[in-house]
Amino acid sequence: MTYLCLGPISAGKTLLLTCLQNPASVNFTSHSVPSVGTNLFTIKIPPIVIDEKDIAVKPPPPPRKRDLVQVREVGGCLAPIWRDYLNNPVEKLIYVVDTSNLCQISAAGVLLYSMLAEPRLQTTKFLLVLSKMDLAYRQMRNEALLMLQMEKFKKQIPQDITIVQFSAINQEGIDEIYNWLGA
Repeated sequence: MTYLCLGPISAGKTLLLTCLQNPASVNFTSHSVPSVGTNLFTIKIPPIVIDEKDIAVKPPPPPRKRDLVQVREVGGCLAPIWRDYLNNPVEKLIYVVDTSNLCQISAAGVLLYSMLAEPRLQTTKFLLVLSKMDLAYRQMRNEALLMLQMEKFKKQIPQDITIVQFSAINQEGIDEIYNWLGA
């Protein structure tokens, strides 16, 4: 099974995967440099903790199929050759967009559309991660989705796309990403 993490240069892919690997290792002083090649991350998905008072309010989440996944991050500078990493069937693809960088969102959309149009990815599950939400203002999520034209494309593509807001600093969205990876 192949899991890929793609996105433009400096979108936050390495920081996202580092945070998923060890959430305690990331804080407001954490930073990473743009990946020039590829990195392989082994992520242990923590068990689901269900609070007894939540059981009466909402149904428990479905059990996870996996406890451990390996995700290959491919640097944004390698976007011209991303297709070379699709030779093995890709089960899940994480696509990271930096919401704090309005100038990058349109270019990120073009790269995302090229992946969605790829014939080898027609059955792949996509996770669109709106990263760096701690640096963006709240309305930025809606603006990013408008710029990416996600509502329009969701109607036109066969892939299942899940959208998650993420901040490595305050761990926003980390549980949703773990659930998506483990499903």
